[in-house]
Amino acid sequence: QVQLVESGGGLVQAGGSLRLSCAASGRTFRRYTMGWFRQAPGKEREFVAAITWIAGNTYYADSVKGRFTISRDTAKSMVYLQMNSLKPEDTAVYYCAADANIVVHTTAFEYDYWGQGTQVTVSS
Repeated sequence: QVQLVESGGGLVQAGGSLRLSCAASGRTFRRYTMGWFRQAPGKEREFVAAITWIAGNTYYADSVKGRFTISRDTAKSMVYLQMNSLKPEDTAVYYCAADANIVVHTTAFEYDYWGQGTQVTVSS
C-alpha cells in the first residue's frame, strides 16, 4: 500500500506562482514514475507532468510546458510541482499519482495510487 498526500493548493492571481507538494509513504519509489494530474469540473482528468524516480527524467503536457516544473526529493520521498505564470484555465483539483512502472504513462488509468487532491484556483 502506498499513501500519497498533496498540499500547497490555494488561490492565486493570474501570472502568479504556486508550489504543490506530495508526500509519499509505504514503500520504495525507485522503480516508480510519479505524476501530477488535474481535473476541472465537467472535464476529464488530464496529465500534467511526470518524473521517473531513478533518473529524474521529466515529462510535461504541452499546456504546461515551460511554466510548470516537476521535481523530486529522494531522501524525503517528496514530489513537487512548481507552477509559474498561472492562467485561469489551470484552475482544477490537482492530484499526485504513482505508477509502479519505470516506463512513463500519461493516462490516469495506468497509475496505481492517488492522493486526495488539492484545489488550485487561478483568478483573472
